Amino acid sequence: AMAFVKKEHPAKSVVKGFMTGGSMVVMSYPLEYCKTQMQLQSKSNPEYANMVECFKKTVKNHGFGGLYKGASVRIFGAGFQQMFRWGAYTNISNLFRDDKGKISVIGNTISGLGAGVVEAVCAVTPVETIKTRVNDDMRRGTGNYKGSGDAIVKILKSEGPLGLYRGALPTILKQACNQAVRMPLQLQFFTMISFGDESKKKKPIYNGIAGAMAGVGSVFLTQPQDCVKSRMQGEKAKELYKGTLDCAMKMFRNEGITVFFAGSLPRSIQMAANVGLTFALYPVIGQILDKVWS
Repeated sequence: AMAFVKKEHPAKSVVKGFMTGGSMVVMSYPLEYCKTQMQLQSKSNPEYANMVECFKKTVKNHGFGGLYKGASVRIFGAGFQQMFRWGAYTNISNLFRDDKGKISVIGNTISGLGAGVVEAVCAVTPVETIKTRVNDDMRRGTGNYKGSGDAIVKILKSEGPLGLYRGALPTILKQACNQAVRMPLQLQFFTMISFGDESKKKKPIYNGIAGAMAGVGSVFLTQPQDCVKSRMQGEKAKELYKGTLDCAMKMFRNEGITVFFAGSLPRSIQMAANVGLTFALYPVIGQILDKVWS
C-alpha cells in the first residue's frame, strides 16, 4: 500500500516503527507542546494570543527545556505508537495483498483503520493522558506531578489502570479515522506528485511530501475528536464531564462550533511535520536496517 511497505519479517517492521517514532518526536515536540497549551487554555480568558506567544512565554518562564515538558513519555510513547501502527498495518495489509504485493483502496483503508485502533488502545490513549495531565498541571501551577514518571505512579495509585484510559473513546475514533484516511491519501498524493513513477518509491522527499499532504487532510476530519480528547484528559475532567458525549455537548453549548477546531493551525503544521517525517524516515530507517538485518 504505502509506496514502500513490502512483505517482511513482522519484527522488523516493529523495530523500524519504534525508531521512526522516537526520532520524529524529538524533532517536532515543541509544536505539540504549544498545541496542547492552546487547547487547554480558557477561550474567554486566554493566556496566549497565538502559538508564537506561547513559545516565547514558555521559554521565558521555564527555559528552553519547558518546551520539552512531558516529552520523555512521548518519545517512548511515539516509538511504541509507530511500532504498533506499522506492525499492525504491515500484518493486516498482508492479508489484503495479492501475489505482487498490490492492495486495493478498500483493503488499504481497512488496514489503516485496524492499525489506528491497535495504536490507540496499546499506546496512544495512556501516553496522551499522561502528557495532557502533566502539561495541564504545569499550566495551572498546581505542582501535582514532578514529571511523566511521577504522574504514571500517582494516577495508577489514585485511579487505577483505568485512570490512564480517560478519553479512550475519542482517541480510538481519532486514530482509527486518522489512519483509515491517511494511508490511502498518502498513496493517492504520492501517485500524483511522482506522476506514477515507480522508481521514486525509495525517495524520502516524495514520501515525505505526500505524507505531509495526507497529514493535513486528516487533521480537518479528526480535529473535533482531538479537542474533545484534550478536554477529557485535563486535570478537572472528572468533575466537569460525565463522559465523551457530555463533554462534546457542553463544549458546543458553552463555546460554539469553533471550539472543535481550536489549535487546528498548530496541529496542521505539526501533522504535516509529523506525518511527513514519518513517511520520509520509515523507508530510510528501513534501508539502514536492511544492511544489518537481512
